[in-house]
Amino acid sequence: MTPLLQLLAAELEKPRPLPPQVIKHIAGTYGVSRDGVSEFLLTQLGPLEDYEIDLVLSPAFTPTLSDQAVVAEHLGQQSVPESEWPGLITALAARPTRAALLGEDETPIVVSLREVTIERYVRRLRLQATIPTSLFELIRSLPLAQSAPGPDPTMAIARRAVWNTESRRQILSRFLGRADQKSRTADAVALLTLVETYEPADSEEILRRLPHWQAVLRHELGMASGPKLFLNERVEELHGGGRDQRRHDGTRVDAKQRDLEFLSRLEVVLAD
Repeated sequence: MTPLLQLLAAELEKPRPLPPQVIKHIAGTYGVSRDGVSEFLLTQLGPLEDYEIDLVLSPAFTPTLSDQAVVAEHLGQQSVPESEWPGLITALAARPTRAALLGEDETPIVVSLREVTIERYVRRLRLQATIPTSLFELIRSLPLAQSAPGPDPTMAIARRAVWNTESRRQILSRFLGRADQKSRTADAVALLTLVETYEPADSEEILRRLPHWQAVLRHELGMASGPKLFLNERVEELHGGGRDQRRHDGTRVDAKQRDLEFLSRLEVVLAD
């Protein structure tokens, strides 16, 4: 077994929480109670058609950036052409590869993975990608990020398709070369999200658009934190008058505050 195949097998077989979407889909589609989900996965998954299995297991086996990071660190600049993927998928299914899904009580639910699930996972790992030598050497020269949980995502970020032009790669290179070591990992993930969402052509476009993004976040934070939460009495009435049923979503407020702080750091990093 090749090192890559061993790595993929280990990643697919590591215990992973059963996402709520899986439980909801099984309950809604097959009329199974929450208590019966484990039994369903153990006894009823096998006879299903491939498309049905994909609908059931896709939330658990669509790779996250952290999943991509493990494989990206292994591959470095190396790419695996798409023509080799069917062989990997077939070999993983033939082992067989057994996944351990952790139910709500943390008890492992061990299921053999069919090719449809393995293919979903493999095809979303960006195996075909590579990293230009200059960017790769820059990443390798970076000091280890401080207090970064999990695998370093920088290689995986650099392998994403959005860096498909030299001007966009310059955004990432400038950021990595200047970012603060303490916040670099989280900010690199935030930068990836920003660039994949808005697809700026270059650093100059980001700098031009930053004031608007910052103004929007400040406005949303002001609306969320101010004491006057209702625009008029009718809106207040719809929410129960003085017995407002809404809960203050502190998590979203904190996230917006972090986004605003990130944009401030990004402005400093990208400015000449």
